[in-house]
Amino acid sequence: MEHLINPQVRNIEISGIRKFFNSVSHFKEMVSLTIGQPDFPTPEHIKEAAKSAIDANFTVYTHNAGYIELRQATAEYMNKKYNLSYNPDSEVIVTAGASEGIDISFRTILSPGCEVILPGPVYPGYEPIIKLCGAVPVYADTTKNGFRLTADILKTYITEKTRCIVLPYPSNPTGVTLTAEELKEIAELISGNDIFILSDEIYSELVFDQKHTSIASYLRDQTIVINGLSKSHSMTGWRIGFVFAPASISQHLIKVHQYNVSCATSISQKAAYAAVTEGIDDALPMKQAYAERRDYVYGRLVKMGFDVVKPDGAFYFFVRVPKPYSDSLQFALELAEQVKVAVVPGNSFSALGEGYFRLSYACSMEMLETALNRIEQFLSA
Repeated sequence: MEHLINPQVRNIEISGIRKFFNSVSHFKEMVSLTIGQPDFPTPEHIKEAAKSAIDANFTVYTHNAGYIELRQATAEYMNKKYNLSYNPDSEVIVTAGASEGIDISFRTILSPGCEVILPGPVYPGYEPIIKLCGAVPVYADTTKNGFRLTADILKTYITEKTRCIVLPYPSNPTGVTLTAEELKEIAELISGNDIFILSDEIYSELVFDQKHTSIASYLRDQTIVINGLSKSHSMTGWRIGFVFAPASISQHLIKVHQYNVSCATSISQKAAYAAVTEGIDDALPMKQAYAERRDYVYGRLVKMGFDVVKPDGAFYFFVRVPKPYSDSLQFALELAEQVKVAVVPGNSFSALGEGYFRLSYACSMEMLETALNRIEQFLSA
């Protein structure tokens, strides 16, 4: 019966990140720097809020867009943090993680044949959804510009078929982000054109050396903002994301969301309320720890002779594989086999990622020290 499967689905590949993680997970004493999973526990007050929700029997459907108190609190959170203003009644949707927010956004705005510009290398979760919509992913090469998609690069990829531009900053896998001025220049380039911006800001609370700015500050009417609590509050398994968009767009997003999941998990929504109110600054101690790890890892990598761009945020390095290697998969396999360190081959993040590997520092300093010592040993050998 496989021949009856939707060809678009049949041709989708499993994420290269997970594929490589699974292929080396059986190695004993492996130090894995592969998955973007915060190593901090969910804050206690958030867990207590979920327990209270269960005890109070808050285990029913909520409004499709999320229960109103959470939407109000989330709108206030975005206003305080990033000076963005959204109406909680008509412009905020609580989703089952940021991933569902991305899914419903693409399925709402894309149609067969239109194009979506992605800054390559990029997180692999966008392309499959774009293709399921019958649209075409177009990769803009950022490798010669420090992995930054600027207006000058972007304008060379825009065509009459361009429907959407994805701005995933801070970036997975590179950790870089854009300045307010760079975002403003993109907004000026796109303003007035029939092009959406999908701004994936899931790492917005993990920006180290500057204040996070959303392009929605400059181009609100054409921008769909994706955010969530997975990275900022170490709530990956709670599956809570947020979509912010003008009412003219949100009124259509909610239809796709409704028939997709009905509503986000009620118990997780109560936990999310605690996160965006009492826990509004829960990310700060995590961000400080990540910044310390970033500086340590950067110093070690540079000392070893790696060609690497220092990240602005998130918790990843995107590193050029050392000579004589050119194949990122071969390098990652040999590193795993010989010194028991797992990193993600760069080709998992589009063809433009070939020749690089991603290293996640969302783990303890002790693990990072062990891993980097082993990498140094590998290079010496």
